[in-house]
Amino acid sequence: MSKLKEAVSDSGQPRLRRVLGVQDGIAILIGITIGAGIYSTPQIIASYLPDFFSIITLWIIVGVFVFVGSLIYAELGTRLPNTGGEYVYISRAFGPYAGFMFGWAQLFIIRTSPVAGLAIITSNYLGYFVELSDLAHTLFALLVIGFFGALNYAGIQRASLFQKMSTLLKVVGLFLLVAAGLILADSQSHLLSTSAPATTDLGPAGNLVAALMLIVFTHAGWDRVGYPAEEMKNPGRVIPLTMFIGMSIIIVLYVGANFVYYQTLGIEGLRNSTIVASDVATKLIGPIGAAVTAVLVMISAMGSINGTMMTAPRAYYAMAKDGIFFQWLNHIHPKFRTPSRAVIAHCVWGGVILLVRGQFETIVAGMVFAILIFYSFTTVALFKLRSQGDNENVYRMPFYPVLPGIYLLGIVALLLSRAYFEWEKSLMDLAFIATGLPFAVVWCRKAKRG
Repeated sequence: MSKLKEAVSDSGQPRLRRVLGVQDGIAILIGITIGAGIYSTPQIIASYLPDFFSIITLWIIVGVFVFVGSLIYAELGTRLPNTGGEYVYISRAFGPYAGFMFGWAQLFIIRTSPVAGLAIITSNYLGYFVELSDLAHTLFALLVIGFFGALNYAGIQRASLFQKMSTLLKVVGLFLLVAAGLILADSQSHLLSTSAPATTDLGPAGNLVAALMLIVFTHAGWDRVGYPAEEMKNPGRVIPLTMFIGMSIIIVLYVGANFVYYQTLGIEGLRNSTIVASDVATKLIGPIGAAVTAVLVMISAMGSINGTMMTAPRAYYAMAKDGIFFQWLNHIHPKFRTPSRAVIAHCVWGGVILLVRGQFETIVAGMVFAILIFYSFTTVALFKLRSQGDNENVYRMPFYPVLPGIYLLGIVALLLSRAYFEWEKSLMDLAFIATGLPFAVVWCRKAKRG
């Protein structure tokens, strides 16, 4: 009888399974965050700044910045351990209209765009081993999306098993690349001190902002740990430990990878590379290094896709459950106990983006700008929820309100800088998000009447 009660809610709707522990949380965080960014952005960042030391300083600053952000999300996740993550935090603090706008941006740009883009990256690297026509390339990318959709449809335990395996492989692979670089590239350590004028000229401040946005993009993913909170055995313990351990591992690996990239290739070598990790591996290990790295990038990209599938659809389900989105999405599969229809919606829209936009760079354009807007809302939500009273049973981030205050100022500074230096793109991104406003009015009024 107790098992039946656990499986079915008071309304007769099947419940989500509480099966995720700390290892699952860390696998989700690292699996989403370490996607293709650490392999595709360093060569672009090198074009904006003149030397390794200025670049590694930015990586360390952003690493500290996102670590502070993870502490904010750890507190919010233990205060509101409900399915939906940021949607729940924003809705509770600012009401259903703000929550809807977040969910709208999630489905139509923030979370489905990376799925499409990473599926393309996976297909690109398959092309290293097998020659693909344009049609075959697109079909394989769609197949990747469909496969992970089916995996997540059929149960979070299956998806979590893949996530843990892929995360282990990508962490070990990136660690071995860093270790190989530290051991084998001693004779090339002088390349760290090489410098050359920036090859992209947006002005000193413009170049700095562009580089920062790319580094932030490479760290994106940690914010989704709280989405499957209702599927965690003990979210009050799982979420904070996941943030501490997961973010520490990511920061160390990212700084180490950049050190090896520049030590092996130098700043000019990075700028001339299109597949920097493969070029580094080839130089350190030989031709087999490129093949090993191609496999590593595919695993990283697929792990990030799977992690996003494990988390983002929970926000659409939570919105529908609150009556402010398509009620078709308010559904838990009776056998698999997953938000199966929300998973389907995520896959379908990811496929549409892939077909319509077609290029990785185009797909991820503006994504960071949209993410930062909602990071700022989430941080303000922490201040608001704290002011409404404290709870002794939740994790509290240290040095409140100084740390979240500095974090919020950093986000606002980045947003304003990007709006100033790339105002046309920023307006387009805002316009895309704003398309949800009329739908917010309709659904939120409908939910209020109901």
